[in-house]
Amino acid sequence: MTVFNRSLRRPGALIAVAAAGVLGVGLSAGTAAAHTPNWTVSCSSVTVDLKSYGHGDDLVNEVSLTADGASLISEKFGDKFNKTLAIAKHSKPVELHLVVKAADGGQYNVDEKKTSEVCPGDEEPTPTPTPTKTPETTPPVTETPSGTPTTGTPTPTEEPTSSSPAAVPSSQPSPAGDNLAETGSSSSTPIIAGAAAVVLVAGAGIMWAARKRRTAQG
Repeated sequence: MTVFNRSLRRPGALIAVAAAGVLGVGLSAGTAAAHTPNWTVSCSSVTVDLKSYGHGDDLVNEVSLTADGASLISEKFGDKFNKTLAIAKHSKPVELHLVVKAADGGQYNVDEKKTSEVCPGDEEPTPTPTPTKTPETTPPVTETPSGTPTTGTPTPTEEPTSSSPAAVPSSQPSPAGDNLAETGSSSSTPIIAGAAAVVLVAGAGIMWAARKRRTAQG
């Protein structure tokens, strides 16, 4: 009986050890499956929902969230965490980065990125190109000429030619008025006086002859 009981105890011990191992694996798998990290992103908000992280109210787990590098969440939590945040109005997509660090092992950590798209109507307006103004061309002002237009060619001034005869001094005596200014006697004075005397004598003779003829006729 003793030998038989011992032989039965050994298989029972092995079964107990196996059962304990299976139970431990199951508990471990259940703990791993209990971590439920969920987060959703829209064009205007982001929601972080973390469940079944264990440890009750002990703040041993960590969660952080950034939007284009700016911090939105940086907190510690126990078994669960739930928070919804509004995203500021944006005209370009915003990158969100969620990091969760579990206290019971790095295999349960979360490091994910999502994008918040632009809400309809918030798009950045396309700049309208400024039309280039065509410079206005002013027609040249035509000036009305006053009077007779003058030609650009000046009238040449007539220059005396070398063939023109030079002034020849006159051989005639200067008028009497010119002789009045002379202070000396001229060599032609006696000749002029003699000629005057002859004229007077001839005139007197002609007058005498004419009177005589009239007397003879009368």
